[in-house]
Amino acid sequence: MPIHDQSYRRYSGERRPVRSAWTVIARAGLMGFIVKRAFLGLLLAAWIPFVVRASQLFLASNFSQAATFLAPTPQTFRDFLGQQQIFVFLVTVYVGAGLIANDRRANALQLYLSKPVTRAEYILGKMTVLATFLLAITWLPAILLLVLQIAFSGSFTFLKANSSLVASITLYCLVLTLVITFGMTALSSLSRSSRFVGILFAGVLIFSDAMFNALRFITGSTAVSWVSIQASLDQVGDVIFRQAPRHQTPVAVSFIVLVAVVAVAASVLERRVRGVEVVA
Repeated sequence: MPIHDQSYRRYSGERRPVRSAWTVIARAGLMGFIVKRAFLGLLLAAWIPFVVRASQLFLASNFSQAATFLAPTPQTFRDFLGQQQIFVFLVTVYVGAGLIANDRRANALQLYLSKPVTRAEYILGKMTVLATFLLAITWLPAILLLVLQIAFSGSFTFLKANSSLVASITLYCLVLTLVITFGMTALSSLSRSSRFVGILFAGVLIFSDAMFNALRFITGSTAVSWVSIQASLDQVGDVIFRQAPRHQTPVAVSFIVLVAVVAVAASVLERRVRGVEVVA
């Protein structure tokens, strides 16, 4: 009869930091979307405005006649990021709607949190998925446009004249990504249906914007733009790019609205992401 040694054996595998669980969640989420052809098609479509703007920069740098009306300015980059808003919305709904809702539907949330994964790590991993794709269609193409402008012109003259442009692009994209990611992740934690979450996200944006337009029509003033999340993002974005604010609302008020959105979303996540679902 064979005798098996059942004594303790030291683990010889790779040791990973205890707090790296969120990277595993993020990596799995990213790979899950990258393999989907429909999503890759959406990402490619989101880069079409980049190609158009790159062509504009090429013409402005190589043809003096085109330079008179196609010459780049900080407003060019601000407008480009404004054009990306439709793709930000589509990517947010496609990626973010099911971030937590799908786990809740499959009862996987309890499985995640029964392992050495904290709520903060779980939420961070999920948010990283959406934030990465949002930055990939906002910050990355905007920075590449700036690089192309330097390459096409053959000098750093434009960058030296607008030395704050890199910081403006980065800061605005971070603010946009932070607000959208927190908001969508919180909404995803409220339901088991990703389809309902997508409708809810669209409803929040459309309703707040419709309320702003109605109040603007009644009052004849844009001072009430703070009721719209999108208008608040636009207002803060204008200031970040050192452009004249498009609305009469104090920029501080618009910024407070965005902070409030993040705070409310964080509170919702704190209550909804639990290992054991409490039913009142």
